[in-house]
Amino acid sequence: MLNVLVNGCNGKMGNVVCDLIAENENMQVVGGFDKVSYSDSKFPIFTEIENITVKPDVIIDFSLPVATLNILDYAKTNKIPMVIATTGFTDEQTKIIEEASKTIPIFKSANMSFDIMIMKKIVSWLAPLLKNTDIEIIEAHHNRKVDSPSGTAQMLADSINESLGNTLHCEYNRHDKHEKRDKNEIGMSSIRGGNIVGEHTVQFIGNFETFEIKHTSYSRNVFAEGALKAAEFIVNQQPGMYAMEDVQLGTFLFETF
Repeated sequence: MLNVLVNGCNGKMGNVVCDLIAENENMQVVGGFDKVSYSDSKFPIFTEIENITVKPDVIIDFSLPVATLNILDYAKTNKIPMVIATTGFTDEQTKIIEEASKTIPIFKSANMSFDIMIMKKIVSWLAPLLKNTDIEIIEAHHNRKVDSPSGTAQMLADSINESLGNTLHCEYNRHDKHEKRDKNEIGMSSIRGGNIVGEHTVQFIGNFETFEIKHTSYSRNVFAEGALKAAEFIVNQQPGMYAMEDVQLGTFLFETF
């Protein structure tokens, strides 16, 4: 039985993760961590690090960057592996996480969907073939998402850029620019509205045709399921940084591209 502590347990994704773990006979939530505790919770919810009385086998984190770094110190001190599904980290915060991975195994991904990892590989493979096109990335999420662009959109852009020798740059704001499009830019556009779970589109736009790859998430369950698979994976690893490409399920596919 895998004992899990869920950081951000009261959030929408945290709730989905807890519900799926409750249905999993190989896992159980031994505790949650969030700003508020509820007396009717099925497991203890801690609001202060020093009050945590359980010893989980793994921590699943769906929260905010500052909350991730808060629980990260606890994980390092107690040598607990972490699955980090939070996005919106600054470069400095990312370096802190990477440094922590020298002490504990950390699975970190901007998107826990396996299909998104397939999309990442496909667009990086396509980019050199379509290097003379204009590349645009459009992402859409619910109106409560605070970071923009999404971590997934940035991940896709970075993958494309790396495949082209890091010769491109991302353009996040055309409002203040009064000039034609730079041929070496990746345009980034964000839409926020309603309860959109997640949509990501990569367009390779030529003079006479457009090649488009799109992924649409219909349920938050896909991210929660990915996090549970990541938790099962990371508890058996040595300290270091891991991502979806490291999961055995995708070995053949990722070697193919």
